[in-house]
Amino acid sequence: MRRSLKGLPAGLADTIARHLVATALLLDDDPAAALAHARAAADRVPRLSAVREAVGIAAYHAGEYATALLELRAAKRMEGSAHNLPLMADSERGLGRPERAVAYLRDPQVDELDPATRVELLIVASGARRDLGQPDAAVVLLRDLATAKGAPAPWTPRLWYAYAEALLAAGRPEDAARWFSSAAAIDEDENDAAARAYLITTGQPMPVDEDEGHETAADEASPTDEVLDDIPSVDDIPVEDETADLDETAVVDDVREDDPQAAEEAESESTNGGLAPGSPGTE
Repeated sequence: MRRSLKGLPAGLADTIARHLVATALLLDDDPAAALAHARAAADRVPRLSAVREAVGIAAYHAGEYATALLELRAAKRMEGSAHNLPLMADSERGLGRPERAVAYLRDPQVDELDPATRVELLIVASGARRDLGQPDAAVVLLRDLATAKGAPAPWTPRLWYAYAEALLAAGRPEDAARWFSSAAAIDEDENDAAARAYLITTGQPMPVDEDEGHETAADEASPTDEVLDDIPSVDDIPVEDETADLDETAVVDDVREDDPQAAEEAESESTNGGLAPGSPGTE
């Protein structure tokens, strides 16, 4: 991102950098605020792929899946990388189009993905198969990777969790409980796998530790808060006159040939002032 900002005037580059930092810091806890910062950057430099990618990722986390698709496709065209294919596929799920999510497995650039991104795309496609009422196909998509020999990778807990979800949907609760337990055993903080296994096995919710969820004063303070204090609000930074606003029409034209329906949704967004959040993605 620093390299992509080198061609901008120093003051503008600093403003864009601050908005992108705020986007990253707010993404998990306040995706709507993260999206506002990403859009503030895009209002100033709409032709930078890193900025369009930031808008797409933030829109995905905020549940604005049509916007996420438009922006991530634009970024993909600009930089040629396919690393956001999982988010694009999951956005299709969020828009209620699981068949399109599965089709991303046939993208010509899938073979170029690194192992973690490829696994993430398979997890999304497996969820899309469940959406389509094809749980056995969802199991098959993940089976070989989930059962492969070798040391767990950083993405293994998510893979095993998704495999357990597929097994459960396929009517194999005992197998599902075993894989939920396995996911919890290698990374108990990654998800609610232990609770899922306990519920399947006993038919009862896992007892909750009363001490959990109580934050101390030290927990409440975060270095992230200090960084965000130094970043101006999106309302406090005027748009430079010499910088063009984000051209929504151009964005629609970018994707019209590949996805007329998404283009129509984007036109609707620019007319109505925003999209309602879509349905859940990978959850």
